Amino acid sequence: MSGLLVTPRPRVSQTHLTLQPLIPESSEDPQEPLAEPSTEGELQLETIIDCGEEVMSCRFNPSGTLLAAGLISGTIKVYTVSDGSCVHTLQDDQSIAACLPVTALRFHPATPYSMGDLLLATYAGGQVKFWHMSTQSCVRSLREDRQTLAVTFSPSGSHFLTAGSNDDILVYDTKTFTCVNVCQPSPSLSVMDGHRSRVFGLTFHPGSEESFISGGWDDTVQFWDIRQKHSIRKISGPHVCGDALDIDPETEQILIGSWRKQENLQVWDSQTGQKIRTVPDDFRGPSRVYSCRWLGAGHMIAAGSDINMCRIIDRNSLQTRGSLVDLPCGVYSMDISYSKTSGAPLVAVTSSNSLFLLRPTGSAFF
Repeated sequence: MSGLLVTPRPRVSQTHLTLQPLIPESSEDPQEPLAEPSTEGELQLETIIDCGEEVMSCRFNPSGTLLAAGLISGTIKVYTVSDGSCVHTLQDDQSIAACLPVTALRFHPATPYSMGDLLLATYAGGQVKFWHMSTQSCVRSLREDRQTLAVTFSPSGSHFLTAGSNDDILVYDTKTFTCVNVCQPSPSLSVMDGHRSRVFGLTFHPGSEESFISGGWDDTVQFWDIRQKHSIRKISGPHVCGDALDIDPETEQILIGSWRKQENLQVWDSQTGQKIRTVPDDFRGPSRVYSCRWLGAGHMIAAGSDINMCRIIDRNSLQTRGSLVDLPCGVYSMDISYSKTSGAPLVAVTSSNSLFLLRPTGSAFF
């Protein structure tokens, strides 16, 4: 199973081992039972959905009524947010035969179909698939010659990007499903105008159809234009191993999560490329970050491994406002759904076989 994993595995702490040690039945010092996942502070656990196998990625649909979960076997299960029931299972002969993880999911922001959402999925075997939700059918498919690990749409959905186990970022026309540009570094190793290793993070500037940023194992975040071949500039330092890049549409500050113990959550200025601040660790200790997002105007949310947790952080005080703790393993993916009717956003977090649906409770979130 370890050969199927596409991101570094978290080291499992002794308190979270799933195999019980061999001890005599007469021992007077039995192992303490594992703590159940729970929330602390201004965060409420609403639902736990058991997906039956390890969840590698998740995404809400644009209306916030459905939640898609990409599983380690290559299957995608879609659940209703209202009651957690599974309403769609997305798989075909190709995904069943490959049996490789679903690495990223994105719903089209403006679905061109009259009924049903359109979901874009990438797989560790290099497959890129468009799924039509209401018919549970794959309407477009292609295969890249690599592990495809990340995907994102432009704000209008006219283009999408993929990245993976090499240093190329491919730009596709959504309507024709054809590659229109390859963003890559210069041949000279003395010029750092692109990535030199795996790429895990991709996100467009929320106000632009052409500008995006990317991050990966080479400890850089690169700034790109989809019409150009090489990056425009870069930030050096962050070690991105997941969906851990987010641009605030108001301040244009970038939230970057790094899969490391030190300086694992930072805020950078997108215009100057200067680091604004490093967010201090929670009092429990450092957690290597796989995923992070801005949460409204006043907060941020980050999750990862080592200390398997998800926490909401006040943007001004940098203090933890709420947390989900004692998770069975690291958090590989999370997503946020904003609803006009429910007030506070709904947060989805993956850990092991489960989806955890959470809602902030403090007045600042409404």
